[in-house]
Amino acid sequence: MNSKQKKLLTRIIISAIFFVPLYLISEEIVHVEMPKIALIILFLIPYLTVGYDILRKAFLGIKNGQVFDENFLMTIATIGAIVLGEYGEGVAVMLLYQVGELFQSYAVGKSRRNISELMDIRPDYANIEVDGQIEQVDPDEVEVGSIIVVKPGEKVPLDGVIVGGKSALNTSALTGESKPVDVEEGYTVLSGSINMTGVLQVRTTAEFEESTASKILDLVENAASRKSKSENFISKFARVYTPIVVYLALALAILPPLFIMVTKIGIGGYATTGAIWADWILRACTFLVISCPCAVVISIPLSFFAGIGGASNAGVLVKGSNYLETLSEVRVIAFDKTGTITKGNFEVTAIHHNPIEEKQLLEYAALAECHSSHPISLSLQKAYGNKLDPARVSDLQEISGHGIQAKVDGHDVAVGNEKMMKRVGVEARPCHHVGTIIHVALDGAYAGHIVISDELKPNAKEAMRQLKKAGIEKTVMLTGDAKAVAEKVAAEVGLTDFRAELLPADKVSAVEGLLKECTGSKRLAFVGDGINDAPVLSRADIGIAMGALGSDAAIEAADIVLMDDDPLKIAKAIKISRKCLRIVKQNITFALGVKILCLLLAAIGIANMWVAIIADVGVMILAVLNAIRCLFVKNL
Repeated sequence: MNSKQKKLLTRIIISAIFFVPLYLISEEIVHVEMPKIALIILFLIPYLTVGYDILRKAFLGIKNGQVFDENFLMTIATIGAIVLGEYGEGVAVMLLYQVGELFQSYAVGKSRRNISELMDIRPDYANIEVDGQIEQVDPDEVEVGSIIVVKPGEKVPLDGVIVGGKSALNTSALTGESKPVDVEEGYTVLSGSINMTGVLQVRTTAEFEESTASKILDLVENAASRKSKSENFISKFARVYTPIVVYLALALAILPPLFIMVTKIGIGGYATTGAIWADWILRACTFLVISCPCAVVISIPLSFFAGIGGASNAGVLVKGSNYLETLSEVRVIAFDKTGTITKGNFEVTAIHHNPIEEKQLLEYAALAECHSSHPISLSLQKAYGNKLDPARVSDLQEISGHGIQAKVDGHDVAVGNEKMMKRVGVEARPCHHVGTIIHVALDGAYAGHIVISDELKPNAKEAMRQLKKAGIEKTVMLTGDAKAVAEKVAAEVGLTDFRAELLPADKVSAVEGLLKECTGSKRLAFVGDGINDAPVLSRADIGIAMGALGSDAAIEAADIVLMDDDPLKIAKAIKISRKCLRIVKQNITFALGVKILCLLLAAIGIANMWVAIIADVGVMILAVLNAIRCLFVKNL
């Protein structure tokens, strides 16, 4: 509890200490002889103690031309009750309203603290070795390529590659997984992870502003600025609703008494003319207390905020509540293959060569691909095994969706798919192996092909099963790989459809075709990880990027980021979004339903100020408690 909340709690306790005996006296439960003026003055002590800030905000709102808010409603209603002689009820309304405000403030603060603790990944310093001594410097000052030292118990301050040491890393703040990850030399580590055992030497690969920890913090901090349709509706609703109920209360206070006095209908139920006005003005004040829209206005943004926090806790970063809302409507999901459904750990599994030797074929292919960081290129270089000399390569040209052309030791080399072979006028020979087939042409003649295979991600098959269980009607794989490879992967994981041999532009066209199939409120999500996936991620209703292995371009273009690249998290994210939307609808229906009923009861004189308090403060507390459930998603 912060100092502001403690101060409000102190005011509530002081006011309650004054209020309880005064209320017992005013209701003659306790008999004490006291002049009426003294009782009024004593009631003003708890009223002003607990409500002075509400009165001040109402006055400033009137002064600034922003009259119609909950402070104005509470001020008019409670002052009206006190003027009409209902001192106890007037003070009780203000007192219990502040109890509700304290509870709401604490609930919002708790959800923010949960997210802050979850996202407590910002490193305070980085260790750099200078003249044999370890110095702590600001992570902002560390340049790319520097060697930093991470001791046990410290956070990894910047993204990098381990160049020395072994350890276990706690990545729960990034991925939501509590199981430590064993790492050693050559492993990539992400900032925000916590080193648990050994000392690590890490060569940095990104500046602090571009590191994973900074990007995550930026995403979470900016998520609140992207509001959902429900939040925007509630904001507009409150701006229209509040003036309407004020005017209705004013009409309730004036029109029925005038009607009774003119027509004489029902006038016999009142002792005096003043009693008529007092009765209907009190009904109007009760009407104002009940009409306060706090429960809806507070609980809806809190539900989305808690939903984003719960998703973050599960290793799913949602960039805004609007994306969380759209995700709940997804019924079709399109996937990239490499790095999304498969690991992206390509290995050379077969080499078919003719007329040159196997080693020579692999050497030409590896040299042509030596400037590329694509997983297939890296697998060729790894299979070759020897150190490559880039100086042997010239006139290199990468052709998107085809492959690479280059001169290697003066020879014209083309490496790529069948489209590349057609481009250079060479007939590619078919291969019976299932995998990615890399064809090689040398000096305008076919030299052979290399088969590269990829492994499925461990959870890929279960991910598709869970998506179907979550109500996803169609799962489609869009890949640039050969049809045979795509067909095999689609069958293994249980996809409903696939499209193969697609160029990046073809993927966009395929997504646009799928979007046309999404009628009504159905939405399409695309899941990818590569640079060439960025346009498709932007084009889909919801773009989901793999955060650990995914490219910066893909993560930037996506609306949702999976921090551990686990496709199983997609179904979990959908379930979280739907739980959040269910809670939002529950709160809207419950709060408005109770209020409308109580407003009708107040208008006909059945509901008094105590019912008004329940309809306002009670409903708000229940709605906030319901909203906080969005934080707890472990068992989804």
